[in-house]
Amino acid sequence: MKEIIMVGLGGAAGSILRYLSSQFVQKYNNGHFPLATFTINVIGCLLIGVLIGYFSKTQVLQNEWKLLSITGFCGGYTTFSAFASENLNLINNNQIGLALFYIALSIFLGIAAVWLGLLLSRA
Repeated sequence: MKEIIMVGLGGAAGSILRYLSSQFVQKYNNGHFPLATFTINVIGCLLIGVLIGYFSKTQVLQNEWKLLSITGFCGGYTTFSAFASENLNLINNNQIGLALFYIALSIFLGIAAVWLGLLLSRA
């Protein structure tokens, strides 16, 4: 139960920061490029990389801190960071073909699922 609470607390904090970050970026950007989402995704990827590297060096921290910060906070801030981390893992394990397949399939099916969801909601 403690693990679920840690993920939930981190996820709530990440979601709140995502909202605030998005509002801040949109306040200063009126262009058509989705700069807020792009910025959040890049920052989330940087953060998850720092956290994974930190936790791999320091074994003294309990698993709950990983759940709070990586699974919860980064997951609430952006799931793109998890997607990027998983792909880097595949590439580091010499599974480049599988990584490319995962990337292409995720993008294609993600866009197709949004399109299908819009169609279903209009029916």
